[in-house]
Amino acid sequence: MTHAATTSIETTAVFAEPTRRVSGRWIALFAMAWLGVWMAQLTPIQLLLPTQVQEQLKTDYWVDNVVAFGVVSGLAGLCALVAFPLTGALSDRTTSRFGRRRPWIASGALLFGAGLFVLGLQTTMVGIGIFWCLSLTGFCVLTSALTATISDQVPVNQRGYVSGWLSAPQAVGAVLGILLALTLFVGTFMGYAAVGVLLIILVAPFLWVPDAVLTKAQRKPLTVRGILSDLWISPRKYPDFGWTLLSRVLVNFGNAFSTSLTLYFLAFGLNDKNSEDHMFILLLIYTVFVVVSALMMGAWSDRLERRKLFVFASSALQALGALLLVFFPSLEVGMVSSAMFGAGYGCFLAVDQALATQVLPDPETRGKDLGIMNIATAVPQALAPLLGAIVVAMVAGFQGLYIMASLFALAGALAVSRVRSVR
Repeated sequence: MTHAATTSIETTAVFAEPTRRVSGRWIALFAMAWLGVWMAQLTPIQLLLPTQVQEQLKTDYWVDNVVAFGVVSGLAGLCALVAFPLTGALSDRTTSRFGRRRPWIASGALLFGAGLFVLGLQTTMVGIGIFWCLSLTGFCVLTSALTATISDQVPVNQRGYVSGWLSAPQAVGAVLGILLALTLFVGTFMGYAAVGVLLIILVAPFLWVPDAVLTKAQRKPLTVRGILSDLWISPRKYPDFGWTLLSRVLVNFGNAFSTSLTLYFLAFGLNDKNSEDHMFILLLIYTVFVVVSALMMGAWSDRLERRKLFVFASSALQALGALLLVFFPSLEVGMVSSAMFGAGYGCFLAVDQALATQVLPDPETRGKDLGIMNIATAVPQALAPLLGAIVVAMVAGFQGLYIMASLFALAGALAVSRVRSVR
């Protein structure tokens, strides 16, 4: 980092809305960091953690495995409820000479990576639960600070495109991480260790991006009461924040219900003898459409200066994809639905992230407010496998699961339509 660059960023008003467009280098480092993040989070969720749980339970009955996985994931989700807003609030008040966000990005990456490494060594359900909670806490610390850099440094008319580079690596990271775990780093421990090391390697270069320094005079009081009082955001006082948060919760639940049990839908809903191979095909289709949609639609929303229309349409598209599987459950329709889920969710991830940065109540608490928004992404992903398994096994089968997914996505579309301050 050059002295001139450091001086420039430090003399800029910390809480001012950014107006200077970020460079291609900034975006490349940002995207690379998120590739490491998503690889480290999604490879365990989609492959390593379910396999590790199954090895401990020693049962082939899929409901038992999914419920156990769901309990572990749900406990980690409870940690996320606390870690996201708390670390966001602390980063808002950080007066380090390295800036507000960089210390938390570095410490979060180290905690996340170390947690994954130790998680790979666990041979009991208790150990798995503890160290997955620790790993996800590191994920929350890291991503809370990374997300806040969008509001800190990216102008409004570039946020859709930049958010696309947060979103597109999500699908790529899942595929790449699974491929590495199945081919080069075979075995539970090696898989966890590989994605943990790659996380740190890919995040580290972003630490050289300048970060505005907060002076002690500018810092809000660093007290327990002050931080706790900041965690409540009144939906009456800030209705657009409330509607955006609700929409994000609903759409993410809808997407997670649609995608988290795909392997079980193929194996037990369709009696597919090649369910694992077909699962990977569906994942590839989903990935391609997420990447293309996130980058194209994020940039398009910037040019049109519109967010709500994109979020509404992307939510409705996911709802339609889920309904197709209700009425026409087959592998071929699953491919079409995967494309619809990917296109819809890719657009939603990019544009909704940009929308979220435009409804924040206070520029002084961007980290904390976006941390609360991040809960709406992490918690549905953590709880959906357990809730989905309960619906499938005890209530209404896979048709009921996809009906529920469709209803959640549609409700999310309706919620975002209530936002008034952003077009």
